[in-house]
Amino acid sequence: MSFELILVIVTAITGVIVFIDKMFWKSKRDNLSEDKKEPIIIEYSRSLFPVFLIVLVLRSFVLEPFKIPSASMYPTLQVGDFIVVNKFVYGVKLPVIQLKILPISLPKRGDVVVFKFPDDPSVDYIKRVIGIPGDKITYSARIVYVNDKPLKQKEIGRYQGTGSAENMTGVMEIEETFLSGKTHSILIDRDKFNHDMVTIIVPEGHYFVMGDNRDYSNDSRFWGFVPEKNLKGKAFGIWMNWDEDVEFSRIGSGIN
Repeated sequence: MSFELILVIVTAITGVIVFIDKMFWKSKRDNLSEDKKEPIIIEYSRSLFPVFLIVLVLRSFVLEPFKIPSASMYPTLQVGDFIVVNKFVYGVKLPVIQLKILPISLPKRGDVVVFKFPDDPSVDYIKRVIGIPGDKITYSARIVYVNDKPLKQKEIGRYQGTGSAENMTGVMEIEETFLSGKTHSILIDRDKFNHDMVTIIVPEGHYFVMGDNRDYSNDSRFWGFVPEKNLKGKAFGIWMNWDEDVEFSRIGSGIN
């Protein structure tokens, strides 16, 4: 049972108790005795219902925290980063069933998105959108081609990792640029076997995603596309980093 479902259930239960008490039980208690104590379940429900409701609304429709569990998005995101996900940007969805009730916008190439892993929706993944519906995507010799045009690459230098990223020290850090001009950094390990990919077309209602740590990412190259219904939101900020120690320089950073 997911946290979101549990939150919906406890919010509903406490809300129903508060409603029934206000409509029926409270007047009966008042008529019996002014000194009659309020049942503890009603007292707790009245106190906790607003809290549960606020958390449910914020988490379901506005913002959701997420912790980076793996190295697949180095150097953009590091193990131990706690990020904030904007759930409103791609449309308002009902909690649990994820039915979109208010379209807002659609992901763009270069967005860093959190989504339910298509092969196991109980697991959340975070990757970068490379292809949107209708795009032709090719990955050859560690270069991404979108609609037959390569994403420009510029070598920055050898990556110097710290903490959990120390084992990535020495791989090449590269600035990759989308045709729109949006840039981000990726890591390339030329000592690893390169997984070239045949040319594919992104189907309607789906997205092609990749990790920035290209040779250490389990992404669309291996398991396919992300359905739009699986999208949870756009990652936009780091509010805490806790790996081996707190890295204060990452707190408050945006996500490029």
